[in-house]
Amino acid sequence: MAELAAETGFRIVGVHDALPDRAQFAAEHLNEIYAGRNIDHRVRVFGYLDEAVGAASVKLVLVTTHTDAHRKPVEAAIAAGKRVYLDKPISVTLEDALAIGEVERRSGSPVMMGFTRRYERPWIESACLAHGGAIGDPQMILLRSVIPYTRYLQLWHRDNARSGGALNDKGSHHFDVLNWIAGAPAISVSAVGGRSTIFKPDPDAPARCSECDRTCPYRRHETLVDRFEGVGQVANPSWSHARNVEHRNDNCVYLPGSDIDDHAVITVRYANGMTACLFFAIFGPWAEDQETLEIVGSTGRLRMERHSGAIDLVADHGHRHETIRFQDPDRGSTHFGADLQLVRTLRQFYAGEAPPVGVDEGVASLRMVLAAQKSLRESGQPIDPRTLEAVQ
Repeated sequence: MAELAAETGFRIVGVHDALPDRAQFAAEHLNEIYAGRNIDHRVRVFGYLDEAVGAASVKLVLVTTHTDAHRKPVEAAIAAGKRVYLDKPISVTLEDALAIGEVERRSGSPVMMGFTRRYERPWIESACLAHGGAIGDPQMILLRSVIPYTRYLQLWHRDNARSGGALNDKGSHHFDVLNWIAGAPAISVSAVGGRSTIFKPDPDAPARCSECDRTCPYRRHETLVDRFEGVGQVANPSWSHARNVEHRNDNCVYLPGSDIDDHAVITVRYANGMTACLFFAIFGPWAEDQETLEIVGSTGRLRMERHSGAIDLVADHGHRHETIRFQDPDRGSTHFGADLQLVRTLRQFYAGEAPPVGVDEGVASLRMVLAAQKSLRESGQPIDPRTLEAVQ
């Protein structure tokens, strides 16, 4: 938002965090961005949630807390009459998700959600091609996500009660994509997988990377994915000084106490007859094809590779084959340019436009997460995400 300040007119009034020093570092970082663009603006640090959402100068509230803490700031911001952006996933529990939906409904003011693939051009183009008849009637979807995100074991996400695990934090994106492409309610979710033996707890391992001298391919801030995503160094001293497990970002991947799943193969049936599969692991190697989307239709198929953004399209029963590439000057930015587009969309949302994705989609995605997690615990039993009961 600070980087696009001149374009959008947005100004970040202030920041609030449960850890005051982290809020202060955030404000200082944002102030440097404004100064570097010759924009005369200073970011405040709010000491309390009510102060942050109640300030008269605040018109839009961005909620990016730990997932289990989303409900309270959303309710407070809506009660204060503010527009609200909510980061994904919507919540950890269905109770919180439905409460957020109810407060949104009563207010009459929509909440915009941050499913970044909805703002990333290759995903948008893939959906448009599938819905526009380029491959006939879509029949099957395969979303392959073999990502090197062992950081889920190193950050607060390692606690399922706080994050809902990797299947919620990352999988919420994927389920939203499957629902987006299918365009119909999911009626059955089945899953196999869970926790591999790769990260077997080691009570003798140092608690965190900064205290460890072992040779380890997962050392935080030194992995290939950390360097690629611009987190090859600690963001600020608050992370280094933090002692609580949930406040650190370099917990050892072998540190006992984590209860999240690290892989799953999940199949989905939709009310319109479409089928989908999510092939998911957080211990995959760094590779350019670590996330791909394939859609098979009645007359063709498309395959999109997220890293390159290229779409391989086979149409007309194989008589036409082309590769679609995009000239996108924003692809070098975070989430392959999606975050910049998200901010531009947020400006339109603030001006009164309906958001492209919101609470209903957030609830639908969470229902699928919960159904998949229940199926994992019940040996692959198909679960109806609408009721979270076994499919009869």
